[in-house]
Amino acid sequence: MTTTSTRPVRLPAPAAQRRYGWLALGAALQLLAVGGRWDIALAAWVFPIFLLRFVRVSRPAWGLLLVVPVFAAGGLFWAWQLAVPFTVLTVAGVISLAVVVILAYAADRFAPPKLRLLTYPATLTASAFLLGSFSPFGTAYGLQAVTQHDNLALLQATSVAGPYVITFLIGLVATAANHLWEHGISWSGAKPALVTAAVLAAVLGLGQAWLAWAPAATSPTVRIGAVNPSNASLARAQQLLGTAPTDLAGMSHRDPSTVRAAADVINRQLFADTRQAAQAGAKIVVWSENAARFRAVDEPAFLAEAGALARETGIYLEVAANVYLPDAPYGRDQTVLLGPDGAVRWTYQKHHPIPGLENYAPGSGPVPVIDTPYGRLSSVICYDADFLETARVATDIMLVPGGDWPEMGRIHTQMASLRAIENGYALVRADLNGSSQAFDRQGHVLSQQDTTPGDNAPWLADVPTQDGARTLYGLVGNWFAWVCTAGALVAVGLAVRARRP
Repeated sequence: MTTTSTRPVRLPAPAAQRRYGWLALGAALQLLAVGGRWDIALAAWVFPIFLLRFVRVSRPAWGLLLVVPVFAAGGLFWAWQLAVPFTVLTVAGVISLAVVVILAYAADRFAPPKLRLLTYPATLTASAFLLGSFSPFGTAYGLQAVTQHDNLALLQATSVAGPYVITFLIGLVATAANHLWEHGISWSGAKPALVTAAVLAAVLGLGQAWLAWAPAATSPTVRIGAVNPSNASLARAQQLLGTAPTDLAGMSHRDPSTVRAAADVINRQLFADTRQAAQAGAKIVVWSENAARFRAVDEPAFLAEAGALARETGIYLEVAANVYLPDAPYGRDQTVLLGPDGAVRWTYQKHHPIPGLENYAPGSGPVPVIDTPYGRLSSVICYDADFLETARVATDIMLVPGGDWPEMGRIHTQMASLRAIENGYALVRADLNGSSQAFDRQGHVLSQQDTTPGDNAPWLADVPTQDGARTLYGLVGNWFAWVCTAGALVAVGLAVRARRP
């Protein structure tokens, strides 16, 4: 069997010198497609074209080696612009992601010519899928669908094939463009580009038709309120404690009466705002992540008071709390849903604390789902929504208490909005120090509130009830990503076989 050549494409000298320009252009555009505050949607489609071109016309080891720091720089730029702390774990995660992404470029570089059009997009999709499924960072970084959050027609495809289908389409555009680049304007050169254009047109056309002919908000709505602790109450609690209320290790050594008094300052304000939201017509009220703070021994009394408030106002009340554990350097990040009768309907503990940043014991067990007069109600907590399988739930309304910081808040809420489209449910994210938003099952923004000022009135959103529609992705999961993974393995196997004498 003949071997497949891995030598760079022969270029005229001036063109060969330009390959570093392609690397620089790809690197610059990649910084605008990292899922951050300054993303440009088009950049996500363009930068892989230039990076792929650079690798194809360079010696394999040299080309691949130079692309690694490009993706590492993109990850560090993402962390910097979103004010993600630069811990050892963060930096190691970014570099690991860069190395894994390079596998797609290596697979393309060594693939048999007849398989090149699909090898790169399939391997790129498989790499993103494996990282999103098995790394401790989930899809918080590296999911290309996040860069397209404003293109709802395109994103409707995720309800069928999951968010990794966007990664595949971006990779397909890159290989089709490079094929045209290499073969010129001819039928053989243009055919892959025309097929790719037809695929994109079909995806966008079907998505737009779905948005136009099957609008999400066709059912009655329920008013949902969201409540945050105010800056004033947090400052007063810190004054009493002598440290931040988030200092979990410090709480175990504080005088219990002082901790109780500080917690009461915050909780009084939360209860008052909850009553205000109910008076404004809210039938469901959700608190932002860790809104309440109290010692574990005080939890029964707190829940009794919260239940009495839910019963008095006739609402479903999801309280979110940071529970201080005795003699432990970590706490419990949890939500408790209380029904209109005051009874506890669920207790849910955060499944995915942020690695290196949150000292919470992770929860276990299924994500809760209950039936209500307003449809099925469910909830995960903040970072949980960055894990696709955790958020893949059969529900009508998903409540997501969040706790962010100003640089991260809006972006993190946009990330969560993808779960609504993928799974076919309305999603309400009540975010501290970021952006609270409500989305219907097609990703339309129903209401939003900037919570960075820190002293917001209760936020209200009218959300469709009993409007959840099980999607193919919600039913089957990441079938498309698994198909791409199998295809990538086949392509790599054929490449290895072709190189054997």
